[in-house]
Amino acid sequence: MSAALYLPVMTTLDNLRDEYEFLDTDDRYRMLIDLGRDLEPMPPALKTDATLVRGCSASVWVYPQRLDDGALHFLADSNAAITKGIIALVLTAVQDRAAGAILSTDIPGELQAFDLKAQLSSNRTQGIPNMIALIRETAARYAG
Repeated sequence: MSAALYLPVMTTLDNLRDEYEFLDTDDRYRMLIDLGRDLEPMPPALKTDATLVRGCSASVWVYPQRLDDGALHFLADSNAAITKGIIALVLTAVQDRAAGAILSTDIPGELQAFDLKAQLSSNRTQGIPNMIALIRETAARYAG
């Protein structure tokens, strides 16, 4: 299967970080909401109990796909706008990368500069570790 992340090609976590750190709190919320809006659409048929990430206050679904070149591509969605933005940040760190590269990525470390725990309520961030764990488990399955 061949697919591409809907975020602009030049968007990297470094670019997003640079922009994020100069914004005030309200603009940071708006940026996260905009990132969430830019997520690749996830077909409703893929939003099932099997793709639901446990432990999130909002509903979050993640569906992994293996691309023709062996890289992993994730479709993800949430019913909460800011949560979708957090998903977009996580996916920016791992999208369309080889399973081994995903496993060697310190995703929490990559997100640390965004200081999400200080910016958002614990309800908004409590599911991030579960989403990261799901992505890492998927990568480990494909790497193994």
